[in-house]
Order: sequence, then structure tokens, then C-alpha cells
Amino acid sequence: MTDDILRMREITKTFPGVRALQDVNLSVRRGEIHAICGENGAGKSTLMKVLSGVYPHGSYEGEIAFDGQECRFAGIRDSEQRGIVIIHQELALCPQLSIAENIFLGNERSRRGLIDWNRTNHQARTLLDRVGLPENPVTTVSDIGVGKQQLVEIAKALSKEVRLLILDEPTAALNDEDSAHLLDLLRGLRAEGITCVIISHKLNEIAAIADRVTILRDGRSIETLDMGADDVTEDRIISGMVGRDLEHRYPPHEPSIGEEAFRIEDWTVHSPVQRDRVVVSGAGLSVRHGEIVGLAGLMGAGRTELAMSVFGRSYGVDISGRVYRDGRQVEIKSVRDAIGHGIAYATEDRKRYGLNLIEDIKRNISAADLGRLARRGWVDDNEEYRVAEGFRHDMNIKAPSVLSVTGKLSGGNQQKVVLSKWIFTDADVLILDEPTRGIDVGAKYEIYSIINRLADAGKAVLVISSELPELLGLCDRIYTMSAGHITGELPRHEATQERLMTLMTTLTSKDPTR
Repeated sequence: MTDDILRMREITKTFPGVRALQDVNLSVRRGEIHAICGENGAGKSTLMKVLSGVYPHGSYEGEIAFDGQECRFAGIRDSEQRGIVIIHQELALCPQLSIAENIFLGNERSRRGLIDWNRTNHQARTLLDRVGLPENPVTTVSDIGVGKQQLVEIAKALSKEVRLLILDEPTAALNDEDSAHLLDLLRGLRAEGITCVIISHKLNEIAAIADRVTILRDGRSIETLDMGADDVTEDRIISGMVGRDLEHRYPPHEPSIGEEAFRIEDWTVHSPVQRDRVVVSGAGLSVRHGEIVGLAGLMGAGRTELAMSVFGRSYGVDISGRVYRDGRQVEIKSVRDAIGHGIAYATEDRKRYGLNLIEDIKRNISAADLGRLARRGWVDDNEEYRVAEGFRHDMNIKAPSVLSVTGKLSGGNQQKVVLSKWIFTDADVLILDEPTRGIDVGAKYEIYSIINRLADAGKAVLVISSELPELLGLCDRIYTMSAGHITGELPRHEATQERLMTLMTTLTSKDPTR
């Protein structure tokens, strides 16, 4: 008999109109790293919220046994007292408090009703050393990057004497270096006997770190696989997640490329915080009708800053350079100007900047071009509903109605709403910043198919992505960017991960054909 620290049996969780979990079973062995995989909406986060008490006992059906004892958690505090700690994808830190204050928030080190700051900072320093974060405990959390904030969350969990650590998409917003450090830390925690459950869409990371993986699909547990088995491959996991074999990660596409649709020349942008710092320097690129062009670069290369500054000067100061649409120079000084010239920008942070999460699908889709739906200054509700329903059907947005709240959708369906919003503006140039970030492989395939359809309709598409295989599988040409400069341009048939990485780490512009 295996030494299971956790057993969840026949877990069923229902929301109004939606059954999120149906008779899910999960067993986790003591001291292992156990991955949970599944498409967006498969029920992964819901299952972990049931386990951690976010959804209390009585709001679901089924049984939970931890360390051999049945558990009925009324809330997070109950689960934490047993040593179960969850770190959500959206980090729960107070940005204006110090690292030490965040670590012990709700678990303060006090004496006679007063916080013992010497003890607080000393113990925080010990925990930071343990997670490999060389920061002063009194540093304000807003002054450190998201990778370091993730380590603060883990230090916070360790302060609660964690025995089972749950991490929901812990590397989704991290660069490669921070991700590697986090995975090494999890291996160290496993060596200390701490059990970890990790939700992730990054199958390469799961293959590198997990002992076993449980696959969920449509709210049901499909199977649990031993990652050490010879027949367990990424394709095997994908097949379990989507319920079918994906012969190709990227849909086949034969481009029909026309005349130039969009070009920027000598584009330079300064930081709005440090006006003497150049974030984008003399950049130039072009996209033709029917073409999908990629933009690759490491974190901090200036890709998003370039895109946002072009899109109506949404970022930066002292911006200079030239923008051309269909061969004609245009002036774009505001977002309204950009939309008016047929340019759309889908942000990398859809939850913060791309969507109104408390509004319904209908209002989100129409938000960027309400004027098209107005009659004598009033929005035609019936026409708005008809338009949104059309997009729900065409984009395969999985929701009962366009009146569904957008924040309740899975990540993949939220991204489809973002794309629908910008397609509704009838833009000819679409800049898509990390369009598949935080999305599972099945939903990614759908997004790729939508992008191909846009190109087939004659749109010019610029895709910014941190995933080189994605750019290689999707794009007709790829630009590289480093330290604010465009450092190379490669056609699809000449591009490889090695060549792209070489150009992404080049510090000055160079001719990629040389």
C-alpha cells in the first residue's frame, strides 16, 4: 500500500448552471511533487480550492482525508492549521508592506500584544535564505519583481509549517531564469519531505520536476500517470487532456501574403519613469496583408513597450519615429487614432487591461467600438446582443450566454473574448501580445486557428511571444529584439530556436542575412 498523505474521493462541486467537478478522485503520495494537468475549465483550480478550504465543507460533495484523517475545512485557516497551504496564480501579497510583514501577515510574531520587529525580521531573513532570496526583509514588496514575489509567497507558506504546498500556475508570469530557480526550490522542498501539488500548463516543466501527474478533463479525473514510465510523453499527456490525439501542435496553414499593411521606422521610446532611459531605440519592422509576423525577445527586451507605444502612445514619453498604413504615413497620438487607422492591440495582461471581468461577454466585445452600435447616441441593445452572439458562435466561446460574466470564464475563453473585441473594430492590423499565455494546449490550438483565419481574411498580424516553438510553428517571419533594438529578421524556413536565441541575446542591431 502506498503512503498517501492526501486522498480526495468522489469530489463534486456545482455552481449555478455549471458542474465544475464530477466525482473527482485524487491521491498524493507523501513527499512527492504531484502535477495536475487539464485544459482551462477542466476543474484544476476548483479542486485545489476545495482542498484548501476556499470552498468550505458543505459546499461540495465527497470526502477529503489528509494524513489518514477525514477533513472538513470551514475555511483557509482550518487547512493551514493542518499544514495545507495554497499559493494562487494571482499572488496574495500587500505591495505596500515589507517582505517580512507579508510573510507573517495574519501570523504575526508578537509579544504582549505588540509586534516584535527584531524577531519578525530575523525569522524572515532565515526563511528568505531558505528559499534563496537575497533581499532585505524590510524591502517593500512593490520594489521587487514578480519572480521574487513568488519566493516571498513560498517563504510565507514555510512560516506556517507547511506539509502540503499547492502552487497554481507558479511560473506563468516568470521568465526562464526565475522559473528554473523556482523549480530547483521545489526539488529542495521535496528533499526536505514537503509534498507539493503543482498546477501547470507547461508540460516541459512537468516532465522535468513531477513524480506523477493527474489529468482532469471536463471536471472529471481521467487518469494518474507515473512520469518515470517509458510511455509517458508530452503527447500522451496532451491526449489525455483534450480527449484526442493532436497530430500537430499547430494547425497547417498556407499563407497568401499581399502588399505591406503596416510599417514603423526609426521608432524610439523613452521610459515614463526615467525619461533619460531609452526603452526602444530606432526600431523598424513591417507586416503585410495576410502575413503572421512574430516578435521574439527575452524579458526586458522592449517588445511590449514597442507595441503599446505604437498603439496610441499607451506607453512611454518622448516618442519619435514614423508609422505607415498601406504605404501612407499616419499620425497616431491616441488610442482613438490607432483604432481609427485600423490598428488593434490585445494586451498580454488580459485580466488587468484587456477585459472588464465584472461585466458580461456582450459588453466586453462591444467596448472598443460602441459607436458602430449606437443609434442617435444610444447603444442598440438588440444589435449588441446579436453581434456578441455571432462572435460566441464563430469563436467557440464556451459560455451559456453572452450575458455570462467574463471573469467566470476560463483563460482560453477570456482570450477569445479579447480577440472578439478587437476583431469587432474591423482592424486590419492586429498586434497580439502573448496571446496564449496561461492557456492549455487545446485552447492554444483554437487560438492559433483563429489567428490563421485572420491572416486568411487579409489581416496583418504581429504576434509577440516568449515561446519560441510557438513563433516557429505559427509565423511566416520573425523579428528578434534585444535591449530595445531590433536585432534580426528571419523568414520561417531559416528560423531555428538556436538562431533566434543568438539574435535575442545580441546587444546591437545586425543584418540577419550576413
